[in-house]
Amino acid sequence: MSKILFVLTGVDHWTLADGTRHPSGFWAEEAVAPYEAFRAAGHEVVVATPGGVVPTVDKGSLAAEANGGQENADRVAAVLAGMAELRNPVRLEDVNLDDYAAVFYPGGHGPMEDLAVDAASGKLLTLTLESGRPLGVVCHGPAALLAATGADGTNAFAGYRVAAFTNAEETLGGLAEKAKWLLEDRLTEAGVDVQVGEPWVPNVVVDRNLVTGQNPASSAPLAAELLKKLG
Repeated sequence: MSKILFVLTGVDHWTLADGTRHPSGFWAEEAVAPYEAFRAAGHEVVVATPGGVVPTVDKGSLAAEANGGQENADRVAAVLAGMAELRNPVRLEDVNLDDYAAVFYPGGHGPMEDLAVDAASGKLLTLTLESGRPLGVVCHGPAALLAATGADGTNAFAGYRVAAFTNAEETLGGLAEKAKWLLEDRLTEAGVDVQVGEPWVPNVVVDRNLVTGQNPASSAPLAAELLKKLG
């Protein structure tokens, strides 16, 4: 049984352009769907956050409308409640990549706040990319790629094709005009080739050992691709 590292945001908000704090954290489905897939395949999951803080779930991601109905929302909440790994995270700063067969970053707006500027996360992402290990990142999780820069300022993911939460989806979600910056724009500025799919439709992009997904609906298909790479 291999260990898969889940790197989650450590914050419970996203600071908007006017300075107000939009309640956030990690998105439930983006953690639950891959977790279920990896565990069903016999893998162990270890959660890491900046400082080892217990991660906060975005309450909006537990709503019925975010999960295709109340029945599935209840199921997602039940899985989260049973994930002991979420209550005992390791410090991201202490992670040794050699201990893990793959690395996965769920989204939610939280990563826009902390992982986008987290040096330890940026270093881990760069090392994972270089190691050839399967690396999965979904939705707003690719904000973390922005911190993966070298001494010369070049982004480690420049030239890679990725899927990430799009400007169109941020606009449809009602937060684009309130944001300090948009993920699709920042990734493009960093030299990352963002492959834009239709809003809310699964879109998974595989480029070498990197597997990325555009939105919550991409979480399960992304996990399937990551498992293929793990063999």
